[in-house]
Amino acid sequence: MTNKTKNILAWSLTILISAFMIFDSAAGKFFGGPALQPMFHKYGLGSNMRYYIGALEVFCTIVFLIPRTGVIGTLLLAAYMGGAIVTHLEHDESFVFQIVISALIWICAFIRFPELTERVLGK
Repeated sequence: MTNKTKNILAWSLTILISAFMIFDSAAGKFFGGPALQPMFHKYGLGSNMRYYIGALEVFCTIVFLIPRTGVIGTLLLAAYMGGAIVTHLEHDESFVFQIVISALIWICAFIRFPELTERVLGK
């Protein structure tokens, strides 16, 4: 695979992941309205926690988007998705979607940051 192809693929995945995290997931927490309150109460969180969690998602995604801080953003998003997976596991809910997003984050990071690939895989 050429460098240009890797770059296009990496940025396409980055934009896809970031768009989902900001415009679907975080925006749903900010603008979801009263429909989200029962879900957050079921998880043992107050209804205002959704704003903090949404802000955390936006922050992690912005750190992921910036090339200079992208590796840290990868770790932050992976940790965030890990928390989402555990939350769904605790409440006997499907967590397949969270695993897919987490896998896409890591695939994107390995393509986008060769130094991360070298560090993790020892190549």
